Parts: sequence; structure tokens; C-alpha cells
Amino acid sequence: EVYHFEGGLSQFVQDLNHKPLVSQIITFETTDQDVEVEIALAYNDGYDEKVLSFVNNIRTPEGGTHEAGFRAGLSRAIMNYIEANANAREKDSKVTGDDVREGLVAIVSTKVIEPQFEGQTKGKLGSSFVKPIVQKLTYEKLNKFFEENPNDAKAIMQKAIMAARGREAAKKARDLTRKKESFSVGTLPGKLADCQSKDPAESEIYLVEGDSAGGSAKQGRDRGYQAILPLRGKILNVEKSRLDKILKSDEIKNMITAFGCGIGDEFNIEKLRYHKIIIMTDADVDGSHIQTLLMTFFYRYLKPLIQNGHLYIAQPPLYRFKKGKKEVYLKDEKALSEYLIENGIGNFEFEGIGNVELLEILKFISHYRFVLKELEKQYPMIEAVKFLIQNPQIHTSDYQQLFSELEKFLQTQECNILSKEITQSYLRLYVQTRVGLVELLIDENLWSDNFFKEGLSIYETIQDRGLEFLRDKDPITLLEEIESSAKKDAYIQRYKGLGEMNPEQLWETTMTPANRTLLRVSLEDDSSADEVFTLFMGDEVEPRRLYIQNNAKNVKHLDV
Repeated sequence: EVYHFEGGLSQFVQDLNHKPLVSQIITFETTDQDVEVEIALAYNDGYDEKVLSFVNNIRTPEGGTHEAGFRAGLSRAIMNYIEANANAREKDSKVTGDDVREGLVAIVSTKVIEPQFEGQTKGKLGSSFVKPIVQKLTYEKLNKFFEENPNDAKAIMQKAIMAARGREAAKKARDLTRKKESFSVGTLPGKLADCQSKDPAESEIYLVEGDSAGGSAKQGRDRGYQAILPLRGKILNVEKSRLDKILKSDEIKNMITAFGCGIGDEFNIEKLRYHKIIIMTDADVDGSHIQTLLMTFFYRYLKPLIQNGHLYIAQPPLYRFKKGKKEVYLKDEKALSEYLIENGIGNFEFEGIGNVELLEILKFISHYRFVLKELEKQYPMIEAVKFLIQNPQIHTSDYQQLFSELEKFLQTQECNILSKEITQSYLRLYVQTRVGLVELLIDENLWSDNFFKEGLSIYETIQDRGLEFLRDKDPITLLEEIESSAKKDAYIQRYKGLGEMNPEQLWETTMTPANRTLLRVSLEDDSSADEVFTLFMGDEVEPRRLYIQNNAKNVKHLDV
């Protein structure tokens, strides 16, 4: 069997690229000294380089002689073209090898007899004779392409010249920053409340949203090893900017200075001053946006900090439960529900079941309620969906028969069916309910929905226990009665922002290692992460609009 893409490497480049192209996709191949070389490349209007190399169809993530030959040939061809065709003003910017690779998307595939690899992982090609072959091919084919396609050649030349200007501007900005602070304690950013420890392994820095929360964090922290850097407003979206513009942003300059590890060519992870960098924002839409902007910055310019596990997100509690002298902080709705169950079951008597089993069943019911809430986003008439879950014996592909069962149920709910549409593949009803006109569509999408399947499984588990107290009572009604009894005379506060907590509360819930919950940011799939950042943070609006339209019903936090 033969597996292949119709478009070959050209199609591969197209799939890898997620930004508007400034040149057409260039492809060429040759065989020399029993080495087969095939290359495809293009330039987009972004600032990142994306080169994938392969030897005998096996990925070489660390590159090697074939990749080095490609880079050398590419740099030489473009620099020669600039030397021959750029005007005097354009030649003022000294173009380097890094500049010609800005916005490059390329695939380098070689077939080599008995290749030699370096390192334990075999991820780097070491066969020295491959480099001059790839370099010669790249240089000659690109020269020929530039002669035949002057518009593409000019666009690639301008791209490299703009990259050189941006690099020079970024260097000036870095030099200016270096003059202002030589990374000594006395010249760290003014708003940074540094820690006393000079051991990076035990030191941690909190990037805190807003001055008010920053003030609380500064008062509540442990000065010995916790530093606080308040961030004013939303930082620059680095996905849409080159490094020279990024380095003009005060908030980003403050972070780079505080971390001490530098950025770009000067990045050195050994100089990192804190081994835990913790993003701490409000649990609202703005807080999530700031988290996203910060993670875009870390992913694009400080990726090794993520890869080495230095980046974390704080999880401040959403709820405070106070009853009498008892005060408890709960991280989310699930934790609140479980706490209410544990405190409410004492107000009821259930025969023939122990407390441990009862608690387990009620947590199942709580999760069942969560599943129904998720289904309600797709199916506004949730009572009908709940009826289908709780009566699996009526599931059938005969939608006429299913309608008969549903009609009886809807009559008990004081609903009036205004119109119906029944086919072999779906049942569509328009129903007048107490809250207005609702569409109910039952088809294969409902039967295969993961939440619907999970609801079926949970309800079956609950019913299999054969519990007497659930025989004539809806499980969710019982759960809500237990939760209500626990809420009686209690004060439940939902925190909208960190500023609502006093310093002691912030320390106790979010900053002390004994109680806090931290999420470590990890990078499992670099390629899919790159796609996500390009989709959500990039210049292209249309793909983002389509994503929002397709996922609108799944939104959890909507700021309107």
C-alpha cells in the first residue's frame, strides 16, 4: 500500500503554515552521490521560523548536516540577491542568516544510504558529505527561481531587510535597557517587591494583575522567598509584534529585567532568578485574557521556561463559606457542592446505607447535574433530554415511536407541541413552554454526544444501587434539598477578583505552599500549541470568527 499526499512536500508546507504567505511555495529536488534531496519552502508575514527536517522519512528534531546545508544555501542565495538588487538605502541594514529565516516555513527531506546520527536519541544527522550536496542544490535552485520570479524574489528580499531593521532596533532597545539597569538589586523594576533569598531554586515570583491585588500580595507574602511584580492592565499581544516593538513595552521590559535570564540571542536560563514564575489573575474574563497574553509572550520568546517547568498559574479559590465561626475556602463549584453535601447529610436520615456510600452516591448525583448543565448548552429543553436519559428503554431509531413517548411526557410538563417534523434520521419539535418557544432536535448527534453517554452511564450506576430513598424521588431534587440545608444561616461569597481578599486571606488561600493549588504550564505538542496561539492571538480574524461560531454554545464565561 502507498500512503502519500497528492501535493507532496508543497502540501506539507501549506498545512504547516497558518499565516498569509508573501511568496509562493518553492519546491525542488535532486539526486547526487546516491543522496536524494527534496525541499519545499515559503515565506509568510509572521516572525517565526518553522523548519522540519527528515532523513529517510524519519524526523530529525535536532537537525544536522542536511539542515545546516539548507540554511547555508538559503542565506547565501538571498544575501547575494540583496547585494545585486537592493538599493543603497536598503543595504544600510546588514542582513544576517537569522534575518533571512524570519517567516520561513520549510521541509527538508533527504534519503541517505547508511546515515550516521549523533547523540543517544538519533535526532541529529552527522553524515558530513550531505551538507555540501544540500547547500549546492538550495543555492542553485533558489538563484534560478529568483531569476524567473522577480516579484517573489523582491518580496523575500524585503522580508529579510525588514527583519534586519527590526533586529537592529531590538538591539538598540536592549542596549538602552541594559544601560538603565545592570541587573543589580538597586536597579530592578520599581514596582518589583523582590525576595530576600538569592537562591533561584527556592525563589518564586508572582505576576499579579493590577496594583490593588499587587498591594495585597506584597503584604501577605513570605518576603524570604516570594517576589511580587504587579502588572498594569493588559500587556502587549506579542503574536502581532516584532521584538523591537515588544521591548518598548514597560510591562514586558520589567518582566525580562526581573527574571534576569535575558531574551532572544542573549537568553541564558542559568541566569534565571526565580525557578517558579506564577501568574496570578482574577477568576474572570479579563483575568483569563491577561493569562493568555502572558502565556503567548512566554511561548514565543521564553519557551525554555515552559519546557523546563518554571511557569505556573495560581488557582485562587472561587468561594468562601462562612457559618458561625467556621470559615472555609473552596476552589470551584465542584468543591462547593461536595462541601455542602458533606455538611448537609447530617440533617437527613437515610435507612440501609452508611455515610461513606451515601456520600459517594450524592457526589455521583452532583456530577450528573453538571453533565445536564453541559447538555443544556446544546439542548435548551433539558427536561426532555433528562427524560431520555432516565428512560433508556424508549431509545429507538423509530422516531415516530419515540415521538409518541415524548408527547406523553411533554403533556405532563404543561408544554404545547406547535409543530413536528419526523423523518428516518431525526425528530424535530417546536414546543411552547412556560419560558417561550423552544426547538427540540433529536438525532444521531444527541445519541453520540459524550455528555449524553456519560449521563446515561451515571444514571444507570445510581439506579443499579437500588436505593430505597431514590425510588420515588428525583435524585437532583434530593441533592438540592441537602445542599439547601447546609446553606441555611451560612454566608457564601463568590470572589470576582483578588482585590476582594485581604492580605491574610490571599496568603492563606493562594500563596502559602501548605494550602495553595498551582497548575504547571506544560508543552506536550509544540505543533498544536503553535496552531492555537496563531488562531487565537494572530492577525487573521476569519478563522477566529469561525471557531467562535462553531464553539459558541460551549462558552463558560461570557462578559456582556
